[in-house]
Amino acid sequence: MTGRRVAVILGGVVLAMVVALFGIFGSEGQNLDYQPQNEFKLDPWISIHIGSLDMSINKAVLYVWLATIITVGFMVYVAKRMQEKPNNVQTAVESIYDLSYRNITRGNMDDEMARKWFPFIGALFLWILFSNLLGYIPLPTNTLEKFNIFGAEIPGFAIYAATANISIPLVLTLVVWISYHVEGIRAKGVIGYFKSWIPAGVPDAARVPLFGIEVISHFVRLISLTIRLFANILAGHLLILFMGGGLVVLLGIAAVGPITVLAAVLFFIFEVVLIAGLQAFIFATLTAIYLGGAVAETH
Repeated sequence: MTGRRVAVILGGVVLAMVVALFGIFGSEGQNLDYQPQNEFKLDPWISIHIGSLDMSINKAVLYVWLATIITVGFMVYVAKRMQEKPNNVQTAVESIYDLSYRNITRGNMDDEMARKWFPFIGALFLWILFSNLLGYIPLPTNTLEKFNIFGAEIPGFAIYAATANISIPLVLTLVVWISYHVEGIRAKGVIGYFKSWIPAGVPDAARVPLFGIEVISHFVRLISLTIRLFANILAGHLLILFMGGGLVVLLGIAAVGPITVLAAVLFFIFEVVLIAGLQAFIFATLTAIYLGGAVAETH
């Protein structure tokens, strides 16, 4: 049974309990003032416009920079303190390094390609991993609700992840998509690369339709690679927000509070332990597969 299926089953059980309690205790009516989806609105904090280009500083920009600083800072810190007898932190980092090199990179391309592309794939894997994990740490980024500290209006605490904004996974996907096409053309030439999309031995009558299918499949990768990362992180955050209190507010059923809070904790653990790392692993693995496949002798 996959982790996602477990989450769906757990969500179904919680929903059934909510419906049962709704029937027993009734409802005070919906509270439309609570809108958890507003956590993902990107209101500009510092407006920067260059012509029609909007480069304003907002929540997503903050989380991109935080994820980048944490990734670089943590890896540099560990690298400067490597020991012959590793401690727990060094052991964990070495395990991540081994996973990203041997399983993700080297497992999907030859030695020469692996040496060339491992820095990119390893950095991509670590950045997505740290970005996803950072998204489950409450930070003062909720500009809709503020609290006063010595006269200063401080934004309320909220959870957010750069990868929960579709623009970030889309940019990462475009970098990967363009890179593997460029690598394939560099290795085989323009004509040779596109000819490699059609397996040897295919009848002439089927070559054009098959080439058309391959063109579509490569463009579909833009959608699948983007949506897989974005939707999983966004869905996890929304589940935690709703179960953490949003569902109680929306339905007006105080009795369901303990159940939804427990469900929120379980979803939080599930997302941090499994989904955050799994989505980074899948994105990096598919990147390695696409790069390895672009230069492979056979398609």
